[in-house]
Amino acid sequence: MGRQIRVPGVLVAALLLAAAAGCSDPAGPGSAGGGDAKPQPSASPAAPPAGAPAGGDVLPGMVTTAVARTQLAALKVAPVGTMAGYSRAKFTHWAEQGDKCDTRETVLERDGTGVGRDGECRAVSGTWKSLYDGVVVTDAAKMDIDHIVPLAEGWRSGASGWDAARRKAFANDLTRPQLLAVTASSNRSKGDQSPDLWQPPDRSSWCQYGRAWTTVKSAYELTVTEPEKRMLTTMLDTCAS
Repeated sequence: MGRQIRVPGVLVAALLLAAAAGCSDPAGPGSAGGGDAKPQPSASPAAPPAGAPAGGDVLPGMVTTAVARTQLAALKVAPVGTMAGYSRAKFTHWAEQGDKCDTRETVLERDGTGVGRDGECRAVSGTWKSLYDGVVVTDAAKMDIDHIVPLAEGWRSGASGWDAARRKAFANDLTRPQLLAVTASSNRSKGDQSPDLWQPPDRSSWCQYGRAWTTVKSAYELTVTEPEKRMLTTMLDTCAS
C-alpha cells in the first residue's frame, strides 16, 4: 500500500469554510465568481396614470416654483394682441378621447372622487372640490372645465398665428396644467381674463394657479404683458418654496 498523507485538522477546516463561501456567493448575482447569472431588475413603483397630477397638486404637468420662476423670466413681454378674427370654434373642443369620452368627461373623472359614468361617458355621480373657490360639488352639471390660459387669451398672446391642429392641442391638453374642473360660477367670473385682471378668490390656490399659467404659456411660447407678469410673480411668491 502507498504511503498515507495526513492533512492537519486546521487545514481541513479552512478548506471547508472556503467551499461554503464559494457556494453562498454573498456578493449576489453578477458579482465576480457568480458564474453566468445576471442581475435581476428591481421592482419599480407603479407609475401614476397618464395625465395624473403629482402629489400636492390638483393639476397634471406642474413644475416647481423655481422652474416656474425661470419660465416666467424667459417669457416674451408684449402688449395685448388683437382679438380680430377670434372665434372659439377655431379651437376644436371638446375632442374625443376614446370609449365615448370627450375631453370634458375625461377631466371630470380625473379631478373628481368616486365619479360614476353612464353608458355615454357622462358623469352621473361623484364629488369635486373647486380649486378656485374651495367649493365642494356633487353635481357634475355645476362644474365647468376651465382653460387655465383661456382660448381668447391664447389668441391675443400668440395663438392667432397657429394652425388648426395646434389650437386643438391647446384646447384639449391633458398632459400640461391647462384644464381644470371648477365651479361654473368661478369659471364664468374669470371669463377670458389674465391674472392681473382676475385672481382665484381662494388665495391658497394662487401658487398652483400661477405655476400652471406660467407653465402653459411657456410650453406654447405665448407672450405676457407687464402687469400680467407682475401678478404672476406675486402669485409665485405665495408658494412655500
